[in-house]
Amino acid sequence: MHMAINYKYVERLVKGFANHNRLKILELLDREPELSVDTISKKLKIGYENASDHIRKMAIAGLVMKRSDGPHVRHKLTSRAKTILVFCKKLE
Repeated sequence: MHMAINYKYVERLVKGFANHNRLKILELLDREPELSVDTISKKLKIGYENASDHIRKMAIAGLVMKRSDGPHVRHKLTSRAKTILVFCKKLE
């Protein structure tokens, strides 16, 4: 049986990693889960607001989970994001 593609879902998902900085964030969080936006921005040498915006878009796409840790919010990849990393590495 052929399943129809949910194009809106796929579009939202692809937008979640359709940027070189978002791909860098995916790789970073794969190596070092539970990082704050501040740490991510410093490690990737991008502005805090820029990093925050990218992570927000990634969370909307279901690629990043957020967890409160006192005054900080920690971020880690979802299983969907890990699948996307494998997919992207196959494209190289």
